[in-house]
Amino acid sequence: MSHELTLKSIEPVTHDTHHLVFDRPEGFDFEPGQGVELHLLKDGWEDEGRPFTPVTLPDEDTLEFVIKSYPDHDGVTEQIGKMSAGDKVRIKGPFGAISDEGPGVFIAGGAGVTPMIAVLRKRLRDHGTLEGSTLVFANKTVDDIIWRDKFEAMEGLTCAFVVDEPGGDVPQQRLTRDYLRQFVEPESRCYLCGPPPMMDAVREALHEIGVKDDRLIEEDMG
Repeated sequence: MSHELTLKSIEPVTHDTHHLVFDRPEGFDFEPGQGVELHLLKDGWEDEGRPFTPVTLPDEDTLEFVIKSYPDHDGVTEQIGKMSAGDKVRIKGPFGAISDEGPGVFIAGGAGVTPMIAVLRKRLRDHGTLEGSTLVFANKTVDDIIWRDKFEAMEGLTCAFVVDEPGGDVPQQRLTRDYLRQFVEPESRCYLCGPPPMMDAVREALHEIGVKDDRLIEEDMG
């Protein structure tokens, strides 16, 4: 089933990421962590659907997204960054493999954190704390970190931010086996989402730590 949405507002989150707010369409149900296929209702773009994950919860009045734009791709995300209130989109779905399966280690790369936002928000609302959960969030630079202040303010959540390029107050660090074993035990439940090369490297590192596939909850951005 598809739904047509009208953009209520769009605000910058980082230098290349935007927070988009729509009214939640009647009859649209989803689970936190699930995504939709979004189509711009704009000449020449109607058939170019891309997957994005709402950051709001199913019982909230709005349907909101945090979307990273890639201007050098000359594609849908660049067009989304140019949207303004009143523009229309169509969504299809929901779908997705990430859902709330309990506390764990949430390992994200870049925009791969978005499926985890609603899961973390749901757990925080339902339990009042995220005690026992850790967010390991890798980005290219400090300026690319989405929602840093919000994650740091989530009660009980341990946050570990790392970057590829030096600068700022975040360590330059790859998500290697030796780094991840600070947070991950063989029996840990691990949520994982990011670009395919990062997913492959982290999955291998987790296997080396002893994490079995049935303890992985994954969504591939590829």
